[in-house]
Amino acid sequence: MDESEQTGPKPKYHRIILKLSGEVLRNAEDGEPIDAKTLKSICEEVKKVYDIGVQVGLVIGGGNIFRGLSGAEMRGVDRTTGDYMGMLATVINGLAILDCLEKLGVTVRLQSAIPMDKLAEPFILRRATRHLERGRVVIFAGGTGNPYFSTDTTAALRASEIGADMLMKATKVDGIYDKDPAKHDDAVKYDKIAYIDALRDRLKIMDSTAFSLCMENKMPILVFSMREPGSIYRAVMGDAIGTLVE
Repeated sequence: MDESEQTGPKPKYHRIILKLSGEVLRNAEDGEPIDAKTLKSICEEVKKVYDIGVQVGLVIGGGNIFRGLSGAEMRGVDRTTGDYMGMLATVINGLAILDCLEKLGVTVRLQSAIPMDKLAEPFILRRATRHLERGRVVIFAGGTGNPYFSTDTTAALRASEIGADMLMKATKVDGIYDKDPAKHDDAVKYDKIAYIDALRDRLKIMDSTAFSLCMENKMPILVFSMREPGSIYRAVMGDAIGTLVE
């Protein structure tokens, strides 16, 4: 939606990168890599913020299909090959999200860091920025195009490149804790934490390369739960949700 046509509540963040784990698409019961109901639910959440004029860049992992590092170790392929397989998995997920968003009436483009002109546009920064300015959701697939980098790093890189207001990481937990809340009942959740404190306490927010990139470029990170309906909308409106790292 064009921002000039926007009526109603004004979002706090106007341009975001939304980072999703590929695992969120998996059907936990039958192991199907892409669950149609979950896919539609996620896309409907994205449409809510698209409809209020937020410029959305989306990065999704490929762990529901193939996870680079652990996948390579389990299947006996080398790390570089495994990472490329993982990058291709992100393109598959990107195509699924593209198709679902289009069916919901969202204008969307898929860009890949690995050239594949039959399926996606090449990643070109100025073209991506232009799409966002014209009110199109842009899905960034294919990782960074290089092995040894995670999709967390892709999200941090794209957020910095497009000048996003915020990198939003949607996870299975509702924020950052001082210890694993699944293992420790006394785990304490942070509402806000500084980069330096997160590093000092070795909190696993994202991999070190991605986190360092955000810290160097002063890119705030919001970690919140994808399981809560309306969480993406609440996040862009500036509601107290998840944990803010800045």
